[in-house]
Amino acid sequence: MSPSTQSDNAADFLTLHTPGTPLLMPNAWDIGSAKLFEALDIKAIATTSGGFAATRGRLDGAMTKPEVLAHTAELATAVDIPVSADLENCFAHDPEGVAATIEEAIATGLAGGSVEDFTGKTNDHHGNYADQPIYELGHATDRVRAAAEAAHSGPIHFVLTARAENYLHGRVDLADTIKRMQAYQEAGADVLFAPGVVDPKELEQLIKAVDIPVSVLMLPNGPTVGGLADLGVARISVGGAIAVAAYGTAIKAVTELREQGTASYWELTKSARSTIQAAFTR
Repeated sequence: MSPSTQSDNAADFLTLHTPGTPLLMPNAWDIGSAKLFEALDIKAIATTSGGFAATRGRLDGAMTKPEVLAHTAELATAVDIPVSADLENCFAHDPEGVAATIEEAIATGLAGGSVEDFTGKTNDHHGNYADQPIYELGHATDRVRAAAEAAHSGPIHFVLTARAENYLHGRVDLADTIKRMQAYQEAGADVLFAPGVVDPKELEQLIKAVDIPVSVLMLPNGPTVGGLADLGVARISVGGAIAVAAYGTAIKAVTELREQGTASYWELTKSARSTIQAAFTR
């Protein structure tokens, strides 16, 4: 991908974040799903750490930085629409390491990517973070600031999403989540994301507390796309859910074949085949 094309993709990606008219951004897990989503008139896609790990027979969090960056490069090259990467905690505890990961991610052709405040509960060389799911606010903000400086210092305005991970890791604390999102906004993030927040009243408070686009993880116990639009959400993603659902379809088909000796899953292939053929011949 040429720098000019990547720059245009990044600019388009940021423009697509319109509060009240949210960007629908499903998470692709391989080249095929990325091309399929593009063929279904999706305007931008994200990667999914868990979905990608599943393609290698691993669980979420088990992929290395080189593997993730190679994967994001494949997806960015495979489609013409913007691709935003799930970079987990940028594979670094320290701000310098976070900035290095963002710089490497930009080099793969991406339009954007994310940085989490989830520690991964892994030790650094000082023995920190093993029992700490979320970085202390000051340190977390320093990491976002370093990511933003790396994202915005070059010719491409890489769209940085800062993620407040409280709700995914047992810290259901709206006040702290809002404080974090406000700090990440001030640190230079382009988009804010607090996955796991689904209550409409909480989402409304969160969105009103900041001045930049807010992304939301679509969950079955949360508002519909229309409801999220009414709240002023600017982007909707699905995490690894569609990837897991695809594996779920495979599990159901194999179980039916083994236990019932029938093949009703062929009904699904009838509706899917033409779309797949069109997507893969573009």
